[in-house]
Amino acid sequence: MTVAHPLRRPPSASVVLVLLVALLFAAALVDAVPPLAVTTMAGVGGCAVAATRLFRLAAVGRDGRALRRRRAAVLFTVAVAVVGTALVVLPLTPAARRAEVAAAGLGAATLAYTVGLLLLPGPARLAPRARWRRGVDVAGLGTALLFAGWVLVPPGPVPQVVRVVTVAGAGVLAWLLVGALARLRRHPGPARCLLGVATVLLGLADLVVLLAYRAPTVGLLTAVPLLVGGALLTAAGMARVAAGDPVGPAGPPPAWPRVTAPAAVATVAAAGHLAFVGGFTPTAVLLGLAVIPPLVARELISVTDQRRWAGQLAAREAYFRTLVAGGRDLVLVLDDGLRVHWLSAAGERWFGLRQEAVCGRALADLLHPDDAPGVLARLAGRPGDAVAPLLVARMCTGDGGWRETEATVSDQRAVPEVAAVVLHVRDVGDRRRLERERRRVAATDPLTGLSTRQELLRVLDERGGIPGALLLVDVHGLGPAQDAAGPDPLLAATVRRLRDVVGPRDLVARLSGEEFAVVTDAGPVPAYALGERLLAALTEPCPVATGMGRLRVGVGLTELAATSPQDAVRQADLARRRAVQLGRNRVEWYDACLEEELVRRLDLERELPGAADRGELDLVYQPVLALADRRPAGIEALLRWRSPVLGTVLPAEFLPVAEDLGLLGELGRWVLDRACRQLADWSVGGRELWLAVNVTLAELLAPDLVPRVAAVLAGHGVPAERLVLEIAESRLGADLPTVVARLAGLRSLGVRTALDSFRAEHASLAQLRRLPIDLLKVQPRPVDPDEESRPLIDVVVGLGERLGVTVVMAELESEPDVARATRAGCRYGQGFALARPATAERVEAYFSEFPTTSR
Repeated sequence: MTVAHPLRRPPSASVVLVLLVALLFAAALVDAVPPLAVTTMAGVGGCAVAATRLFRLAAVGRDGRALRRRRAAVLFTVAVAVVGTALVVLPLTPAARRAEVAAAGLGAATLAYTVGLLLLPGPARLAPRARWRRGVDVAGLGTALLFAGWVLVPPGPVPQVVRVVTVAGAGVLAWLLVGALARLRRHPGPARCLLGVATVLLGLADLVVLLAYRAPTVGLLTAVPLLVGGALLTAAGMARVAAGDPVGPAGPPPAWPRVTAPAAVATVAAAGHLAFVGGFTPTAVLLGLAVIPPLVARELISVTDQRRWAGQLAAREAYFRTLVAGGRDLVLVLDDGLRVHWLSAAGERWFGLRQEAVCGRALADLLHPDDAPGVLARLAGRPGDAVAPLLVARMCTGDGGWRETEATVSDQRAVPEVAAVVLHVRDVGDRRRLERERRRVAATDPLTGLSTRQELLRVLDERGGIPGALLLVDVHGLGPAQDAAGPDPLLAATVRRLRDVVGPRDLVARLSGEEFAVVTDAGPVPAYALGERLLAALTEPCPVATGMGRLRVGVGLTELAATSPQDAVRQADLARRRAVQLGRNRVEWYDACLEEELVRRLDLERELPGAADRGELDLVYQPVLALADRRPAGIEALLRWRSPVLGTVLPAEFLPVAEDLGLLGELGRWVLDRACRQLADWSVGGRELWLAVNVTLAELLAPDLVPRVAAVLAGHGVPAERLVLEIAESRLGADLPTVVARLAGLRSLGVRTALDSFRAEHASLAQLRRLPIDLLKVQPRPVDPDEESRPLIDVVVGLGERLGVTVVMAELESEPDVARATRAGCRYGQGFALARPATAERVEAYFSEFPTTSR
């Protein structure tokens, strides 16, 4: 089996260069290669690698800031090239002139390096105090370097080139080293460039001094690590600058190297001079003494800075202590063991906790035993782990009580300067009590003391699928919630009876003025029995100021399964609506068909408004025939709604919706106008048949009915006696005098009136004598195969003849029905067995089969 090994990255050019330099260095030490040649080859190699990298960096970036970096990289490339060129020229130059060549290369490289360093990012402008500090640091280090260079050169006459290099080099090196130290923390990339340039220039200065004193050639090898290392460090720093040079942490640079470095350099140089040379020349003594003033000045500056920083720190500490001491929040500082290390003044002021009694105690000792485990578990993580942003617990007070608190956590254990957990604790007892009171008020109906809809939904949500049932109780007949005499006695009795019937664990809520809810854990059968008991209790008469009050109750019931609270309430409300629609005083279960009916109802309510304007209403016509010869005697206009969304909808379905929406008047006007227009068209053909139009009780009771009918008849030129207005007997209601007056007004116009859906009962027969009607339409229920029902039909027909009312037998669905109606003495009939409803065109074609008649 072959194992695939990952490809290894080839060693970088820097690693290869270091290895080659080490080999050349070893060869020079064993006299295998001349030291001057090794110095030249190693230096040129380091300069070549650095120049290649710097040249690549000069081509990166096109924006304004990158342009400065590119120019700096170009200048560094030029400087490295100058150093390399000087090293190449050295072996080709006579020995007496090599020091001057190295010094010339040092000067040119210094110039190029200096301009390039000025283009690197750093502080824009130094404050006067910082500029003065920087100058003292450069002077101190420069004087120390100058003293070191002066005392370390061999005794005797000093070549002029060495003097120049020593003096200028000390100043340049001091400037570079102090600048690198100042930028080391905030700008690591430029700091590396400064250190690299200082190293390269130090290597060149070393060559100048060694060549000027004609030192042994093996000493030239001391410049190799300086030249190679400095060139590579400069390229590495420039690469970091080109990559963006992530900014380091803020803060002032350390001050101790600036004070100790000059003293250390001067001390080491003096010790070396005493050990190898002996006494000091007057010039050396003066240079040594010149190191002292900058050090003293720097020490004074450091003392001044420390006092200033100490004053600022004290002011800030006093400021923050004032903030902490004046606040209501308690600040606790905990150590790694979660013991109290410090607490703010709010501890004694607001919590009664004194510093000496609390410091050193574990946090758990201050927390309620029920809350302490949870809080400690959240704080027990390792430093840097996420901690809950808010800790809720009860904390003890100085008098032994407990306060409800919230604490925000600031975990500073990973910060060396702090190494603690900081808790900002606030007393939330008053707020919590207000919240609980607000929830209690929001959850309780102020008039009855029952729960509210919000509390009902909360309880249903907390049940989490526990079996049970929800009952919605609709109580019709309650008075206003409160009047001048106080609460409604019926409402008080209703609440009392609800509480008496339900179980101790059941929830009773008031959802609206006349709607209540009960949540019970009982199963389906016991829940239905509970609904029956509620129905029986609430429908019992209740004494009121005016007598005995009676309520009509409808109960909707649904099981509580894995449904949301909103769905449960909706399902129970659908069942309640069903109970109300069926006449109340009953209990109805929820089932899916109720929801379908509701959706259908909503569709009707949405589409019905504007149906007449959209041309969706239509009339069909059903002939009324004489039973003796089956000839047309009249027509009944029947309304149809042909909706493009719902299809054809019959009046029995959409008229209740129209009544609820207040559209009956609009529909009635449209039907009357369309029917009279069609009747006028048929009159042109010579047919004198009457046309019946159904009206609702609301239309009949409208004050403008009679003048409106007269206006429509006059507008279409229709004789009044050819129009018949029908009203169902079941809709007459208790306002019978107004109905009689309105019917009489229509008859005064000449319009005939009809009573539809007449029932052969004693009350109906007695009421018939009071109504001014011309036609009586009898339902087929009296026409029964049982012979015992025939006397009732005979009475209706006989009474109609005596009152001068024409009797029409409606809804004749078969020939036996027609035959029985004929035997009962009815003259006219209507139904599918005689003629079906049809459009005006089809009815027109049907009439064409009969000679023109007048009825």
